[in-house]
Amino acid sequence: MVELVHGLEVERVRANLARVRAEVDEAARRTGRDPAEIEILAATKYLPAVELPALARAGIALVGENRAQDLHAKASRYGELFQWDFIGALQSRRLRQILPHVRIIHSIATPSAMAELARRLELARPGLEILVEVNVAREEGKSGVLPEELDRLIELAPIPVSGLMGMPPLAGDPQESRPWFAALGELARARGLQRLSMGTSQDYAVAVEEGATIVRIGTTLYA
Repeated sequence: MVELVHGLEVERVRANLARVRAEVDEAARRTGRDPAEIEILAATKYLPAVELPALARAGIALVGENRAQDLHAKASRYGELFQWDFIGALQSRRLRQILPHVRIIHSIATPSAMAELARRLELARPGLEILVEVNVAREEGKSGVLPEELDRLIELAPIPVSGLMGMPPLAGDPQESRPWFAALGELARARGLQRLSMGTSQDYAVAVEEGATIVRIGTTLYA
């Protein structure tokens, strides 16, 4: 079990952020992309709320939470410090907790979530975007819609879907994630979707090379 992170050092986080930004920019340039297209999202699942001001002082502007109740609690306290995204498995009944706070929901994956979004849309902030999470590797027990069900789910969306999210199978070598990132990118391009949320601390450079527009970084920023 991963323990909560306490005692963040602002200068260390700032240095880690600069290193990640440099590696993201380098990966973008290798593939002829504009580095400004790629956002670095700080995943705060294992950060207590009290640590969030240190992230802001270190220069982090975009954060993502995995649990609706934690996002609601943290954003209610520190909402003005960041832009907030929701990146975890989404339970329909929790949607109302996150809608007043988030700019993007990365992880819509079921018809019930789309239906609940339609019912609760008046709670959303202006300009809300949604991404569909795709289980591109067809892993048992993993959240995300299967590729062949993607179009049907997009048709149920009460607002336009702006992109896709994916998490490849756990691998020791970042290169093993490349085929899954490439497959997710192809699904997005075939549907004219602009945002691609993929890549974490282990494989974000490969994700950028395959088209990521948002990388979700946790432990690499805080170590």
